[in-house]
Amino acid sequence: MTVEENVTPIQASRRAPMVFATGAGMGLLGGMIGLGGAEFRLPLLIGLFGFAALSAVILNKAMSLVVVLTALPARLATVTAVELGAHWAVAVNLLAGSLLGAWAGAAWAVRMRIAALYKVLAALMVLMTAVLVLTHVSLGTLDLPPTVQAVSGVAAGFGIGVVAAIMGVAGGELLIPTIVLLYGVDIKTAGSLSLLVSLPTMLVAFARYSHDDSFSVLRQNMRFAGVMVAGSITGALLGGLLLGVVPDLVLIPALAVVLLISSIKLARHH
Repeated sequence: MTVEENVTPIQASRRAPMVFATGAGMGLLGGMIGLGGAEFRLPLLIGLFGFAALSAVILNKAMSLVVVLTALPARLATVTAVELGAHWAVAVNLLAGSLLGAWAGAAWAVRMRIAALYKVLAALMVLMTAVLVLTHVSLGTLDLPPTVQAVSGVAAGFGIGVVAAIMGVAGGELLIPTIVLLYGVDIKTAGSLSLLVSLPTMLVAFARYSHDDSFSVLRQNMRFAGVMVAGSITGALLGGLLLGVVPDLVLIPALAVVLLISSIKLARHH
């Protein structure tokens, strides 16, 4: 177990409007590109609200879990259970790796030295930036033999599970392009499938984090988390309505810059 540095978060319960607005802003950014915004929320939990790295990851994971649970019924209204059922093998293939990856990633995070965890988070933010840019270029499909496809799915799932657990995100930003590339599923269906894979993967990581003393951050900051989740969901819904309003040629580079700046700040964080 890693002992976090003694950082007292700002009294966010007294500043609920600011917490709500921050969550809404991050949800809005994510919603405008079809994501939940957790990758934007993490650096603010650390830099703006003063949470230590592991505490921020656990809070981010809890909030991401609620956002996914909220988004799932809405996605099922656009992509039916029957349509998803036709791709059950894709979800099982990815889950075979992601569940193990989630447990391993959470275990590594709680054992990591503080300084190392900040640097790992910074590196993963750079990874998210690269994925964000690449996935908004036209994606093709890899035509792999069934055995190679299955092995690749398990390996990709494991890596995604690790990254999602360490960052406290749902992992949709990695799952969606993986599903499109490996299995040739259309991006709309891939978005719903990613939620089905994300949910059990997040629960496994959450279960592992619950064994660490840092998990008490949830009990100590329930109101904070509730207000920010409400903001995140509101922002994500609004962002979904604005999907396509801002051209990708403007939005994606701007968000990439935001993520890169965040990664630099995380790498330098003490």
